[in-house]
Order: sequence, then structure tokens, then C-alpha cells
Amino acid sequence: MVSFESDYIAGAHPDIIKRLTETNLESLPGYGSDPYCDSAKKKICEALGMEAEVFFLVGGTQANAVIISTMLSEYEGVVAAKTGHVSVHEAGAIEYSGHKVLELPESEGRISADDLSKYLHDFFEDENHEHMTFPGMVYISFPTEYGTLYSKKELTEISRTCHEYDIPLFIDGARLGYGLMSKKNDLTLHELAELCDVFYIGGTKVGALCGEAVVFTKKNMPKHFLTSVKQRGALMAKGRLLGIQFDTLFTDDLYFSIGSYAIEMADKLKGIIIKHGLEFFIDSPTNQQFVVLENSMMEKLQEDVTFSFWEKKDPDHTVVRFATSWSTTEEDLKVLDEALGRL
Repeated sequence: MVSFESDYIAGAHPDIIKRLTETNLESLPGYGSDPYCDSAKKKICEALGMEAEVFFLVGGTQANAVIISTMLSEYEGVVAAKTGHVSVHEAGAIEYSGHKVLELPESEGRISADDLSKYLHDFFEDENHEHMTFPGMVYISFPTEYGTLYSKKELTEISRTCHEYDIPLFIDGARLGYGLMSKKNDLTLHELAELCDVFYIGGTKVGALCGEAVVFTKKNMPKHFLTSVKQRGALMAKGRLLGIQFDTLFTDDLYFSIGSYAIEMADKLKGIIIKHGLEFFIDSPTNQQFVVLENSMMEKLQEDVTFSFWEKKDPDHTVVRFATSWSTTEEDLKVLDEALGRL
């Protein structure tokens, strides 16, 4: 049995495990004040090509909830795609913090600057808007929930609209490494950082045991951010765990090589899907591939391969997701190829 269920089914990249083991007996201060966190922050800023404020958190939902709840006023909500992660797959974590998710229509997981501009214009033109939830931030993810990407032009237009209305643009980068290294991507890490106000570099899904690096790009980290993080139960005492991992990921371009490798494996997986005449639900250029399977075929394939349920297409067909990562092997792909051949 091999698994394409997600990109964090394995523990952590061997280089990270090695560094955690090597540093395990060192006595270090807590809460992210250790030298490895300092080194990781410096390396991340070097990779960005700009000065920025960096803070390490444990996971993606935690990062989204902390960022949104600390940057919004109590009367504000966050604008996101109807299919956005904060809208669908976070169990109402944002609403639990007291902030509403304000949904926009999407196309292949992306919102458009035109729809965003119309939404913001219509809100402020409404004479009753003082009685409504104010749009206080725009949230997008790169890649999107469907593995698709915003082009430089699209992101620039969204950024311009946000700045026109003086609201921050937040980019969820849980799978940022796969987006940046996609052959269809035309954005650099520096450009992405310049176009948004805050984003995070996902580690959990890109080789780390756990961890996300939150990056504030406009000297706009909320006041007493560490205190707010602790208040939300999100401050890790053994901050070294996160610092060591990101210090490793940003040494010798490991983060980017992990992304490239997963894209290479996804392209090969895509070729296997095409070879067996299966239908793609969407054309994803990243490490997530969405495939339409007839239900009986899906059940049969699950005897040899695991993958994720995504959504029902119709009563007889299901959309499933195959994801690749640093731990995907040629042997895994061979097993999938042979299993599909037996159907």
C-alpha cells in the first residue's frame, strides 16, 4: 500500500531529522529566542531579498487564525474565495475568533481583482454598511485549494485593489514551495513578498515535521504580537523546534529543491493518469492532482493506493486528490501505474 493522500504523510525530510538530533541536547532559551530561530529569520530575509519581521507558528490553521484575529479590528471580517481554506476546511476557526469570513465567487480557486473591487465598492456605497461586517483583510492562498496559481498580473491587480481600499493582503503559503517551483509560476518569492502585507512560508506540507514561518513585509507586525500569540495558546515553549527546521530548510536551498522534486513527481503522476485515460477535474500545475474516478473504480483502487476524497462530482463519480512531496518515490508511482492497469 502506497499513499498519495497528502504532502505531510511522512514525518520530516531526513536533513531536518538529522539537525534535530544533532542539537537535541543543547540547552536553549524558549519561545523563539534561541540562536536557531534568529538564524532562520536571517536566512528567510536573505531569500526574500528584503527586511521583514518573521515569527514561527506550529501549523496552518493556527497561523491563519492568529494572523487574521490579530490584524483585524473587532468589527471586521476577512474576504476570501468561497473555496478558500479559511472558508471550507478550518472548522470555522476564523468565526470562532469572532471574525466573519466574507466569501467571494471563485474560478478554479482564484478570486479576481474585478470581483474584489466590486465587492468593496458596493459595501462602502451601501448606506447601511455601518450595520454590517466591514471587510478588513483579503485572504488568498498560493497555491489555491485546487493547486492553481495566481499569475504576477493577477496578484498585482489584487494587491493594487487592497491598497486602494487600505486593507492588507494576506497570502496563505501552506504549500508555497510547490507554487514557487511550478513550471507555470511567473512570480519570484521577492515579488510575492512585495505584493502582500503578510504571508507565511509553509513548512508542515513542505518537508518540516511541523511549522509555518509568518512574514510581515511592511513593518506591520501587530503590536505585542508575541503576547497575542500566547493569549491564543499558540506560543511554543520549545521554539527551537521550529527555528532548527526552518534554518535547515533555508540552508543550501533545501526548501526550493523539495518543491522542485515534488513538482517533478507530480508531472510523472500526471503522465500516469493520462496514460490510463482518466479525467482531470482541474488542470493543476502544482503537487496536487485532482482526478475524477467512477465510484467502483475508486473503491477498487483503494485496495492498493490511498488518496484523498475531495468532492462528489455526481452520484456515480467522485473527485479525488493525489499529492506528491519530498517522500514520493519512483516505486510509489510504479505501484499506482500497475494498480490502474489492473482496473
